[in-house]
Amino acid sequence: MPKSSRFAVFGMGRYGKQIALSLASKGAEVFTFDNNTARSEGIKDDVALAVTLDSTDIRALQTQRVQDMDAAIVAIGENFEATVLTALNLLDLGVPRVIVRSNDDHQKRILSSLGVDEILTPESEVASVVSERLIHPNIGGFLALPDDYEIAEIHAPQNCIGRTLGSIDLTSRYELRLITIRRIFESKEEGEESQEHIIGVPKPEMVIQETDTLVVFGTLSAVKRFLEINS
Repeated sequence: MPKSSRFAVFGMGRYGKQIALSLASKGAEVFTFDNNTARSEGIKDDVALAVTLDSTDIRALQTQRVQDMDAAIVAIGENFEATVLTALNLLDLGVPRVIVRSNDDHQKRILSSLGVDEILTPESEVASVVSERLIHPNIGGFLALPDDYEIAEIHAPQNCIGRTLGSIDLTSRYELRLITIRRIFESKEEGEESQEHIIGVPKPEMVIQETDTLVVFGTLSAVKRFLEINS
């Protein structure tokens, strides 16, 4: 993880607090924001800074230099209006990544229409998984298994693009087993969208493309090592 990784988490309810604590435990610099003083006080000893403010006020966010964060997570669960206004403020400020909590499909559609690309559903995305994705943007998602093993979806790292699977040697060099590759194919028909397809059993001579997603099996530490070396 880059030493400069700085994250803002809005909403110190149970879910937001879990994300903040999980990020902090992984060495990230975490700044939390909530309009409830007691909630901010309850986490101040575990994060870099805990601030009580109204996140729907863009001027309040500017005073905290939120626009300089690497990513912001809006985990306000009880007030969707505040969620929407906070998300819009963060987008207007140009925060590189804005991740927002949604409680149902209706809220998800509204957030998507506002331009939010990354939407969380607490029922399916636990805090530890969210924090791992934030710290390692190349991890699109993963399924945690016993004994620290996982199945991870990894966006093709920069140093792997244009190389063959054989030259990368995931098994011997990184102790990772490649399950398959998800690849985006450009449509040849005008007006049709590109489509993603699964490449069944990739062969050693297959060349990694920029839009590929590698689905691998291995330990979390092996995945992190692969990303650190090749990103």
